[in-house]
Formats: sequence, C-alpha cells, structure tokens
Amino acid sequence: MDETTANEKVINRLIGCINDHHIEIMDELFHDDALMHWPQSGELVRGAENRRRIYGAFPQLPTITPRRMLSAGDLVIAEASLDYGGPKYETVFIFEFRAGKIAKETAYWSEAFDAPPWRAQWVEKI
Repeated sequence: MDETTANEKVINRLIGCINDHHIEIMDELFHDDALMHWPQSGELVRGAENRRRIYGAFPQLPTITPRRMLSAGDLVIAEASLDYGGPKYETVFIFEFRAGKIAKETAYWSEAFDAPPWRAQWVEKI
C-alpha cells in the first residue's frame, strides 16, 4: 500500500469517528503535538489535550459528508459538507502528515449561499 492511500484512510477514519461520535479515536490519528488551524476564526488549537477538550465540549458534532479527496505525499485535501442539524457548511480541509499521522489540520468553512442572479447566464447550477 502506498503512503497516499494510507493517509487517505486516516482521513476516512477521522470522518467516521466524528460521524459515529467516537472522538477518542482521534488520538490514534493525530500526533500529540498536532495543530488545528482555523484561519476564518483566527484560532490555533495546539496539542492533543486542547483538541480533546474542544471536541468534548462541542454542542453538537457535525455529520460529515465527504465529496472529494486529493492527496500527494504527506498532504491530503478533502472537500466535505458539514451538517450540524441545522446549519450546513461547505468545507475544505488541508491535512499535513508526519510518519502516518496528522501533524496539522487547516480548515476553511462557509455556510452555503444563493448565487447572485447577474451571473446566471454564464454558470451551471449544481
């Protein structure tokens, strides 16, 4: 099995453990010193203990529906929808790996919005 496939399997396990509300599995997938960077809110989660506390305090974990995953070497990029039982977010995750585990996650997300009518003649609605 090549490294890229192994890294994608780690991300699939991560998605599964969040969807199944078994966040303790995250400890197997992230390095203890891993960073979670959320640029839109200006936050950096440093280390396993802070990650555990944040995920343990989540009012409601999302259901993650992966749409696409691209990978090369120690990098995996995943596009997904996050459903919090109300608000839904379109998300891009950038995962950086070290020795088969996640060393850094950067996440960008946005609520879906209606496209402006002025560009309708040039686009396909999906």
